[in-house]
Amino acid sequence: MAAAAEREGVAATSVRPAGQPAKAGTLYVVATPLGNLRDLTLRALDVLASADVIGAEDTRVSSVLLRHYGIATRAVSIREHNEQKRAVEVVGWLAAGRSVALITDAGTPGVSDPGARVVAAVHAAGLPVVPVPGANAAVAAISAAGLAAEEFLLLGFLPAQPRARRAVLDRVAALPCALVCYEAPHRVRATVADLATACGGLRTLVVARELTKLHETIARVPLIEAPAWFAADANRERGEFVLIVDRAPDAGVEALADVASARPLVAALLDELPPARAARVAAAATGLPRDALYSLALSLRGSDG
Repeated sequence: MAAAAEREGVAATSVRPAGQPAKAGTLYVVATPLGNLRDLTLRALDVLASADVIGAEDTRVSSVLLRHYGIATRAVSIREHNEQKRAVEVVGWLAAGRSVALITDAGTPGVSDPGARVVAAVHAAGLPVVPVPGANAAVAAISAAGLAAEEFLLLGFLPAQPRARRAVLDRVAALPCALVCYEAPHRVRATVADLATACGGLRTLVVARELTKLHETIARVPLIEAPAWFAADANRERGEFVLIVDRAPDAGVEALADVASARPLVAALLDELPPARAARVAAAATGLPRDALYSLALSLRGSDG
């Protein structure tokens, strides 16, 4: 078998390669599973099993993973409220020759989760930082979304306050890329309504819910139909979400910009007319597609409520 591998230009390896334990004085940024505990890489297992210290966002959550793999190292809490203090301690541990593995509750530290301050402090101290890549909710959702966009903008968690959330979306809606955000169940319908208002109903929304878990759902719906999709089944509002708005269709980019410019007219018409009538009147006045104006009218009416 080794000879055959060499003929193919590939180095022969054993069936079970040697492990890669953590090195002294090194910070490892380790991605952990989103839900399915088998989505942990072999190198992550090596590092977690051999690190002197494991820094975890929530030690209670991480203990489930560590116990599952028989890792006895006690985790210390490194989360948003204590990260600055812990960063100093981590630098001290590394300087003393200890190895540290940094993990979050699920996914990759520092990507819409704590960790960036610790990593920055370690870099500033001139000490090594090694990524151990693996699960990330945004990347997992994008891989299964079938996007037309070749670029994406990760917005993380949008502001909880409606006005601030809409301000962010208004700023990025016209960019020629997919927009990716995380959302909690109690805000998902309001955020989807704001996405429709900012981006227009012609764009496609990908809803990735409970990734890698028992009730995983990945659905593609036009933004104009998204409120009805959520309303059709209360279970669709449960769990943790990645929301992706694909870029506008090539033929519709200019039309979407024109529709957005008609927002004041449609809003004024809605003071006197139902959405369907308002869209018809606006279409007659502007020559813009009635369906797109109707989507805008529904979004504006929903945001008013």
